[in-house]
Amino acid sequence: MLTPKLINYFKDQNWWFEEEEPQYREALMALNIDIQSDFAKFYLHVEDNPTFLNKRGEEIYQIGWFLVNSDTYLLNIKNIHHPRFNLSTDYLPLDMFEGEYGYFYNQKTGEVVGLGVGKSLQDFLEGKLKPQWDSFSDFLAYFFDI
Repeated sequence: MLTPKLINYFKDQNWWFEEEEPQYREALMALNIDIQSDFAKFYLHVEDNPTFLNKRGEEIYQIGWFLVNSDTYLLNIKNIHHPRFNLSTDYLPLDMFEGEYGYFYNQKTGEVVGLGVGKSLQDFLEGKLKPQWDSFSDFLAYFFDI
């Protein structure tokens, strides 16, 4: 569940919407996302622009928006599962992987991992690097410095 602290932060930013966008719900369900997950709750109720920017200049997708309005996100999914990355299909990208670093959500475990091309990706694939965030809510608290 998204924490009250996160929800209050999103409300303070005027990003929180009580009503779900039905097209976003359908798009997330088409990706087999658990609609009761923190991940789905975030993307069904929080929106600013097509992306969210944090204080460090990092950016993550508003995935619902991208699924409905662009093919960019689906192409990005295909690219991360490409042999170049070799990530399991359980992992969904949260960003555009710019600067050779990106965040990935595991839709089965709810964990989030930050990976860079090279050593961290290799260590992750070999099981030497574990996801840095146990839940999507933990990741959001980190990402938005809450």
